[in-house]
Amino acid sequence: MTKPRVLLADDHRIVTEGLKGILAEEFELVGIVENGRAMVDAARTLRPDVIVADISMPHLNGIDALAHLKRNNPDVRVVFLTMHRDAAYARRALEAGASGFVLKHSAPAELVLAVRAALQGRTFITPDLAADVFRTAKDTNDPLAALTPRQREILQLLAEGKSAKGIAAALDLSARTVEFHKYAMMESLRIENSAELIRFAIKHGLVP
Repeated sequence: MTKPRVLLADDHRIVTEGLKGILAEEFELVGIVENGRAMVDAARTLRPDVIVADISMPHLNGIDALAHLKRNNPDVRVVFLTMHRDAAYARRALEAGASGFVLKHSAPAELVLAVRAALQGRTFITPDLAADVFRTAKDTNDPLAALTPRQREILQLLAEGKSAKGIAAALDLSARTVEFHKYAMMESLRIENSAELIRFAIKHGLVP
């Protein structure tokens, strides 16, 4: 019988090596990528049944990478495996269409259960966070919701230390457009300078 196909997306090689041992018996591992943009490209090329991804990755975080994929393939299934214990990250992931949210310190069996649930069209949330996610979902305003997907991409790249010119080249935009988005974000978030904007990105998990 053919095994379900899984793509791994995590920029820590030691993590992906460990995941191979956890998943290989039950699933076929079709690829490993180390950043969000590579995850988007590999998902479109390899068409895995499930993607197991970190949230904090270079170039494009996992949640925004999922949003990119959902635009063209609403049925894409992504299980996030992350260090982020804050329920806000889980809510953001679920709102983006994630099929699962598992903490890296959880037992390996949880990840297997989450991948199985995703294959069956169900959602799995690590029990450590499930109660917090559902109890506070209606009461929490996510500051990142004020930004467009493009602005979140630009903000992450700014926080990673890239210049407006470098971001423009990476996203196929003009440097002027990048600067426009930067100042629009500052106005929307009521932030006065670039340093505060980068601190905001770090605080809200766009970069580690």
